[in-house]
Amino acid sequence: MNHIPARILAAPGRPLTRRALAKLQTRQRVLNAAKALFTERGYEGATIRDIAAAAGMSTGAVFASFSDKSDLFNEVIIADYEATLDAMREAAAREAGTAGALSALFTVAYEFHLAQLPLAQAGISVSWSRSPAAEQRNREGLRPMIGLVSDVLSRGVERGELPHDLDVRLIGEMIWDSYLSNYRRAAYDGWALEALVDRLNDQIGVILAGSRKAA
Repeated sequence: MNHIPARILAAPGRPLTRRALAKLQTRQRVLNAAKALFTERGYEGATIRDIAAAAGMSTGAVFASFSDKSDLFNEVIIADYEATLDAMREAAAREAGTAGALSALFTVAYEFHLAQLPLAQAGISVSWSRSPAAEQRNREGLRPMIGLVSDVLSRGVERGELPHDLDVRLIGEMIWDSYLSNYRRAAYDGWALEALVDRLNDQIGVILAGSRKAA
């Protein structure tokens, strides 16, 4: 990638120069236009030329911030991870029990992504064809969200609600995979928020019950 990530341009303690601010503003305009078109047309249907036109700039300006369409799409998806993370943390913090906290944080995520389901669907599809570098970047973006699940499980262990020898990483990944798999039900079976949350609550219950029996 040849662009400067926003997290570097706007790093805490690093004053923005006028040039860096302009880069950040341009980058955000492109991301906003790209997100709208990817949501409307899917990954294949949205071209760099159309995204540039929607952002009111040239294709060259887009390529000054992003190396290609795949890179741009990946950054749109990662920006959504960042947009939901604080709300997920707050939702989890309001619940005392492990199952309730997990349900609350995933409800926030489902609600956010259901409002732009075609984009979420495109993201899952494109995930199978990313370059190794793009996949690594995506995993970096996901790490805080998956870490939040592990934090909730770890607090459950500390309270004695879950077994002291719980494999937090494994159980967290199993719950995360269950959360992701339910988007197919939204995309192809028309499941709304309540149905998705009910199903995930059942899945979480089974996974946590199994972890207790195995202890």
